[in-house]
Amino acid sequence: MRLTLLIRLPNGHSAQHVGDALIATLSQLPVKLRRTLTWDQGNEMFHHERIEAATGLKIYFADPHSPWQRGSNENTNGLVRQYLPKGTDLSAWDDDQLQQIADELNDRPRLCLKDNTPLELLRRWERQHALH
Repeated sequence: MRLTLLIRLPNGHSAQHVGDALIATLSQLPVKLRRTLTWDQGNEMFHHERIEAATGLKIYFADPHSPWQRGSNENTNGLVRQYLPKGTDLSAWDDDQLQQIADELNDRPRLCLKDNTPLELLRRWERQHALH
């Protein structure tokens, strides 16, 4: 579905804070949408087992220096950089502003989604599963 979620880390990006923020955010998604996350080799994912246990998400790690193994992530980073250039002080951005950026990205048609937007696919999924 390629949904973009931007998560503020006001207390820093330690493994504990990243884990807490990911668990809080991902727990808001329906369980059936929590499938996989591919991360780089950063220490901030030291709590990956705790995140997996709390969310049911399967976390994979890309090999070092292998950005092609995280293609969706690399592409999304490029899109986010249109709003937040590298080096931007993220502490100046609040949750509502980050949500607005995520909403714009999720409302953008993607070729890999057959010109659907992630938001269209999410709404379609929600409608289909509300009927069952």
